[in-house]
Amino acid sequence: MEERTLPVVLSIRGEQYFDDVDPDETELITEGTMTLAGDEIRLSYEESELTGMKGTTTAFSLRNGQVVLTRTGTVNSRMVFEEGRQHTSLYETPFGELTVDIQTSRLRHNLTERGGIMEIRYSIAVEHTVTGRNCFKIRVRVK
Repeated sequence: MEERTLPVVLSIRGEQYFDDVDPDETELITEGTMTLAGDEIRLSYEESELTGMKGTTTAFSLRNGQVVLTRTGTVNSRMVFEEGRQHTSLYETPFGELTVDIQTSRLRHNLTERGGIMEIRYSIAVEHTVTGRNCFKIRVRVK
């Protein structure tokens, strides 16, 4: 299976919604890579001081209608997003481990070797208590 890795610019926009509060929005523009291997697409980048996770590599793997978000380094976590399903994962922080339930309501992407957009909408529950609704929108531009 041929694997190709392309340098890309990622524009990552995150929105967090809490009850009756305006959404908290963040946007990060960073350089990373997009790897195409068979039916899998991987996006990867290094976190910075801006995100508070310097020393962490973040990767999104898309395959079979599922996205797995993996962070390794100072922060270690693995979160699974699959439309209409709930997945529970462990989130390791320097302060300890937390159980995180992720219920994905929408997962869409049109990524190809030319780039594209991926959107994930989900609600998150930490230690089984819902803490809010989130949305990721990642725009990928091949350099």
